[in-house]
Amino acid sequence: MGNFFSSETKSPALIVIRSMDEWKSFFEISKKSDKLMVVDFHAAWCGPCQYMEPVFKAFSLKYENADFVKIDVDELSEVASEFGVDAMPTFVFFKKGKEIDRLVGSNKGELKEKITKHKNY
Repeated sequence: MGNFFSSETKSPALIVIRSMDEWKSFFEISKKSDKLMVVDFHAAWCGPCQYMEPVFKAFSLKYENADFVKIDVDELSEVASEFGVDAMPTFVFFKKGKEIDRLVGSNKGELKEKITKHKNY
């Protein structure tokens, strides 16, 4: 999965997806993994998304046994549409390629609770 690490984040657990091919490849890999994958669907113009960015980055460093993925809905609207994302930020939780939970909005306490709940099951 080394190809997906973002040099701008300096965190191997925070992956910035910038193309449909990257998403498809990473999603296929994640289906074979027991790791929790948390996808942050965000937009550059979204104030609550900007508020959550450092929180999401901090969680990616804290919870090393999960993958944290960022997808800009304006760059990859097809992926956002595929998962019914119509508000930002939306955090979608996956295990083995299946959606197990989601959070819409910028509630960092609830995001932490959901990560903690799902990271080990």
